[in-house]
Amino acid sequence: MSDPHARSSSERSETKRPDHAPAAVGVLGGGRMGAGIAHAFLLAGSRVTVVERDAASADAARERIGDSIRRSVERDSSLDGEEIAGRLTTGTSTEVFADLDLVIEAVPEDRALKDDALARAEAVMPEHAVLASNTSSISIDDLAAGRLRPERFLGLHFFNPVPASALVEIVRGAATDAAVAESASGWVNALGKTPVVVSDSPGFASSRLGVMLGLEAIRMLEEGVASAADIDAAMTLGYRHPMGPLRTTDVVGLDVRLGIAEELESALGERFAPPDLLRRMVADGKLGRKSGEGFYTWNEER
Repeated sequence: MSDPHARSSSERSETKRPDHAPAAVGVLGGGRMGAGIAHAFLLAGSRVTVVERDAASADAARERIGDSIRRSVERDSSLDGEEIAGRLTTGTSTEVFADLDLVIEAVPEDRALKDDALARAEAVMPEHAVLASNTSSISIDDLAAGRLRPERFLGLHFFNPVPASALVEIVRGAATDAAVAESASGWVNALGKTPVVVSDSPGFASSRLGVMLGLEAIRMLEEGVASAADIDAAMTLGYRHPMGPLRTTDVVGLDVRLGIAEELESALGERFAPPDLLRRMVADGKLGRKSGEGFYTWNEER
């Protein structure tokens, strides 16, 4: 691959690499979502660098991603687990983002936290690189307002669990360059996933619809309309949803869903107000699969 620094920034903006993963990708945040994103790009052939807040968290991220790689190898014996793992680097300093093509922020769904993470990443990124946020509800235009190069910034909304999800929502801000969004679609295709391109709006497309369904299911449970299992069965069997809204909320995390609902309520009004049951469960630490208990009991290793 030729040296990207040998071309001008304008030439790099016009270069399209459809259906090819970036050679070098950074992920800021190595939790469940960040690890899943890193895993997806590793399988697509990228060199991936994950940055966490401290050494212990970086080690945990490496172990988390290593477990995902091993599961992939178990499913597909043609994969070389050692070669894939050899392209993974973890650390605690964003200085390692200085020579990457794409950096994806994957920290928790908090506006101030994301803005700080994005600022730290772009301070060291090369001019040609693309910066993305994995936000599921925060306005890309709001986040772009503080960026150095808003034309090279967009949303890449991956879904949990990343390895099993077939969709990535590409969110174009008002300033996002069309060529950047087109390149992002090619990267998503290279991951074996389907890109859906949406303009920036509260909750985009997926979160806005998914959260509305989930909140109504929680209200139905709160009102005693039916059990969690029966509410979910109504959607999986009656509407062919692969997973019911309450089980989906457990997988996403009740705290995550609460945060998204609050964000949407502030932007779109009372119809997204979180039910009292959701607030109580989060306050009690019943966060779904990651805590072992939510609308269901989860006994699997977390």
